[in-house]
Amino acid sequence: MKEELEDARLNVASLRMELEQMKLAALSADSIKLAVQKQRIDSLRSVTQGVPVVVDDDTLFYYYAKRGGLTPQLRAENVARDIELLGKKFNLKPDSLYIEISEIVTDLMYDNKVIVSFTDMDGLWENCTRDELAAKNRIVIIEKLHEMKEEHGFLQLCKRIGYFILILIGQGLLFWGTNWLFRKVKFRIMRLEKTRLKSISIQDYELLDKRKQVQLLVFLASMVRYLFMFLQLLLSVPLVFSVFPPTKNLAYQLLSYIWNPVKGIITGVLSYIPNLFTIFVICLAIKYLVRMFHYLAKEIQEEKLKLSGFYPDWAMPTYHIVRFLLYAFMIAMIYPYLPGANSGVFQGISVFVGLIVSLGSSTVIGNIIAGLVITYMRPFKIGDRIKLNDTTGNVVEKTPLVTRIRTPKNEVVTIPNSFVMSSHTVNFSQSAREYGLIIHSEVSIGYDVPWRTVNRLLIEAALNTPGVVDDSRPFVLSTSLSDWYPVYQVNAYIKDADRLSQIYSDLHQNIQDRFNEEGVEIMSPHYMAVRDGNASTIPAKEDDGKEE
Repeated sequence: MKEELEDARLNVASLRMELEQMKLAALSADSIKLAVQKQRIDSLRSVTQGVPVVVDDDTLFYYYAKRGGLTPQLRAENVARDIELLGKKFNLKPDSLYIEISEIVTDLMYDNKVIVSFTDMDGLWENCTRDELAAKNRIVIIEKLHEMKEEHGFLQLCKRIGYFILILIGQGLLFWGTNWLFRKVKFRIMRLEKTRLKSISIQDYELLDKRKQVQLLVFLASMVRYLFMFLQLLLSVPLVFSVFPPTKNLAYQLLSYIWNPVKGIITGVLSYIPNLFTIFVICLAIKYLVRMFHYLAKEIQEEKLKLSGFYPDWAMPTYHIVRFLLYAFMIAMIYPYLPGANSGVFQGISVFVGLIVSLGSSTVIGNIIAGLVITYMRPFKIGDRIKLNDTTGNVVEKTPLVTRIRTPKNEVVTIPNSFVMSSHTVNFSQSAREYGLIIHSEVSIGYDVPWRTVNRLLIEAALNTPGVVDDSRPFVLSTSLSDWYPVYQVNAYIKDADRLSQIYSDLHQNIQDRFNEEGVEIMSPHYMAVRDGNASTIPAKEDDGKEE
């Protein structure tokens, strides 16, 4: 028994020696492995950047190594999220964060939940053991948790609720003050109707009377009020959201919605100033060019400036053409400098407008071209008495599209210029101005009256007609010798084509009077052939209303 016990003791001692030897070998292997890893980490330290664990914009520590399938980035994000959730707990006790050590990892725990884990590799990157690293970072995390507790604690919550109520009260007071100020302004505007306001008129047209001015001013004041209240809301709503941490990011987002467009507009305006200056210079140059051409056109129209082969009545139409071309050239020059000129939307709208104009303006373009041709053909001028097909009257207006004629019955006829181009035009006024317009009328007298007597009576009747000139003198033509009567045509010169109808009427009356005075009948020869004892057609002497 003793020998067996002694053998057992020797065996146990031998096993212990073997275990110690194995432990020493493992430790030696681990030391070599750690040394190799440390050497490799030292070589990577200068080129490897740690991933920060950021909580509320504060960097607590860094991760350099992976753990399992998690990269340093994922480990940092998960730890930051867990610390933020822990810091927002209402009953948080930061000092309750403790360390738990296992064979392969050291954890920072809170209420049996792992918050942060550190491995041997993490310790090697920080030149310490994982336990030392955990202890050091525990202090850092506890300090951050204390700050978060103060921010999310009950007292801080009460303060935020108080701020929230104050903001609402302040906004309500601002609304009340704005409405009160608007009522005061409206009352003063109403009083202006009886004191300072005067009607605004353009010539004889009353554009705005006092009542309309008051309504317009009240409307503008109301728009300013609503705009001011809207600006108040734009500032107060983000302020309300910024009071509470969960909605703070939303407040910043709302402010960005307001500030980014404003910033973009300001930046765009400032960057557009050079282009705006270029557009201003182009417009100014075209403006003075147009003024120069207008001055030259006025001088030519008033015949102060004479150009060979260029008529005075061409001056203003030519000026309008040149002005249109200059403005078109100006638009073409400033188009590249317009904001958004290179955008697809702007170009698409331009193409669409051009297509609509080209499809719907064929008749309009035809009338405009006809108007230009009529202007330089000079078939008539404003005020001329013309005959256009069956329409006779004075030209009262010439536009690029239409010509308007007022008939002797005061009817205004509008005729498209394309129709004028395709029709024949008789200009009475042009003939009257240059060499006298010949009016004519025919009478048939029986063969029993000598032709010399008829000619004399017709010429005397023409000379007694107001508007007929005696230089050149009237003359008579015998236009036909029919079986029953000859036909005489009296011709007379006039200078005023506008009185054409009245001169014709006076001429016919004078012919009747003169023939009646001489006892010559103006009648059908057929009636003479079958007079059969009928009385003469010469009327009895008319009572002119004068006492003998």
